[in-house]
Amino acid sequence: MDNANRFALMIEALTELAQEEQALSTSAAPQTPPMADLPTLNSVLADISPLPHEALFLGMADDGLPVLLNLSDPVPGPILIAGGSGSGKTKFLQTIARAADMLHTPEQVQYGVITSRPNEWKSIPASRNNAGIYDVQGENIIELLQSLVVWAHRNKGGDQSVLLLIDDLEAITNLDESSQQNLRWLLLRGSSRRVWLFITLNSSTAHNLTAWLEFFHTRLFGHVKDAEAAYLLTGNRSHTLDHLTAGIQFAMREERHLLSFWLPAIGQ
Repeated sequence: MDNANRFALMIEALTELAQEEQALSTSAAPQTPPMADLPTLNSVLADISPLPHEALFLGMADDGLPVLLNLSDPVPGPILIAGGSGSGKTKFLQTIARAADMLHTPEQVQYGVITSRPNEWKSIPASRNNAGIYDVQGENIIELLQSLVVWAHRNKGGDQSVLLLIDDLEAITNLDESSQQNLRWLLLRGSSRRVWLFITLNSSTAHNLTAWLEFFHTRLFGHVKDAEAAYLLTGNRSHTLDHLTAGIQFAMREERHLLSFWLPAIGQ
């Protein structure tokens, strides 16, 4: 089975060299490393580079291959990162941001962050890729969403991608109606204009946000203890999520199965 079929979010292929190196390493059937022994993001990216410039790094599968998003393919649409408290949702967004800093020029990828907890992002260094960390309660959120819609309308055939990392779906959907309309437009049309939305959701609030869940065909799951919440998110009773290691491990749907992957240590 090729990588495109194996991973719903993976780019068609890595370089031929990366595939040859991986063929030598997968025979040992690697597993998710213990938390204390997590490789750093720097070391992981050094091992898998070079990557195609369209590839956005998301994590590492248990078989040792990277999980990537093809930024030139709009099919996955906006991406929901759902899990319980402490499952690693914010770390996931931060991993995406730091990997973008390390692998992409600002002309290729820029990102902005909307969060109700800006202090959690102080460890992310300033960079030319980083367009800012925005408090969801700030007055500039309305302008930010509107400017992204305008940029997306004008971005026809451009090569630059913009990532909007929103930490807390519930908080962003409590904005004024104009902002909600802009958010809906970005959810529906953004990826086709290279505006990619990654939005976290605390699984305990999912039952209050079912109308918004319909926007997300691509969902990544962290640890969820409650079986009913897991069912609401996955749509499958057999897809329990309490086996995932909180803070490290996530999973994505692959046909009728869940494929797990892990996040490196971000470091500095």
